[in-house]
Amino acid sequence: MVQLDPQFFRQTDIPDVQGPPRELVGYGEHPPRVRWQDDAKVAVNIVVNYEEGSEKSFAMGDRVNDGLYELPFAVDDQRDLAVESMYEYGSRAGIWRLFRIFDAADIPVTFFAAAVALERNPAVAVKLAGRGDEAAGHGYRWSNHFEMNRDEEREAIKRAVASIEKTTGNRPNGWYCREMSVNTRELVVEEGGFLYDSDTYNEDLPYWTTMAGKSHLVVPYSLVVNDARYIVGTGYASPDDFFATAKASLDRLRNDGDDVGRMMSIGLHPRITGNPARADALARFIDYAQGFEDVAFMRRVDIARTFAEQVPAPSQS
Repeated sequence: MVQLDPQFFRQTDIPDVQGPPRELVGYGEHPPRVRWQDDAKVAVNIVVNYEEGSEKSFAMGDRVNDGLYELPFAVDDQRDLAVESMYEYGSRAGIWRLFRIFDAADIPVTFFAAAVALERNPAVAVKLAGRGDEAAGHGYRWSNHFEMNRDEEREAIKRAVASIEKTTGNRPNGWYCREMSVNTRELVVEEGGFLYDSDTYNEDLPYWTTMAGKSHLVVPYSLVVNDARYIVGTGYASPDDFFATAKASLDRLRNDGDDVGRMMSIGLHPRITGNPARADALARFIDYAQGFEDVAFMRRVDIARTFAEQVPAPSQS
């Protein structure tokens, strides 16, 4: 008799899998009709991932160098000063170029802020707070949360909240890890002070989910219009690639075949888009997007609040 491995024919997730359940269906053919600030159809959220100085490094005692670097070279078993200096560019020069662009366009942004990065360059925290930008939690350091046990991750979230509140004057309302663990969302809900998390890439609209018996809001992120693609293998060859991708994304969202309003995420890093040519592509896109009356630049927390007002959390039975 032929023996068949039942794993090849499984139809559902295993019953005891850790972490939140997969949510594959979503809104289907009829998403909610949401309108954003000034009755806009598309809410554009620019995210600045501010991590410089909190990344893994020999200088911080990690015995490893971070891997996101401009060139495919690696130094093992000792400090990589080239990688470290690339991160320094982001905190010394790149972030201030981005601020100049945002100030000139008069738009608010969201920072996915690693707490230690703000501690090591407090002028950035002062500037973003003064502009009214949002500082969402991006970890205590820029660390992979899947590498932590549950107690370590709980403590990292706690310390990140306290640190960001101290440096910016406001506690974070949102959360996004470097790489989440199966415990992250439950720990975010357990902490009790977050309006939303962004640890998912599965939608063009916020949505409600249930965690630990409570309704919880998810504001999805995206890695498509994201400047990490300048330095990874499947990415942008030039600033024109970034601009073209961002433009095409916005054009489709404005004319997506229905009357549903959606959101667009743009992910930036000061050490990457803070460089002049890449910053120019960002500035060109912002200018393009501001030419439309049905587009609004919004902080992620305001997207969350606007959505919750128009699509309230389902009642819990």
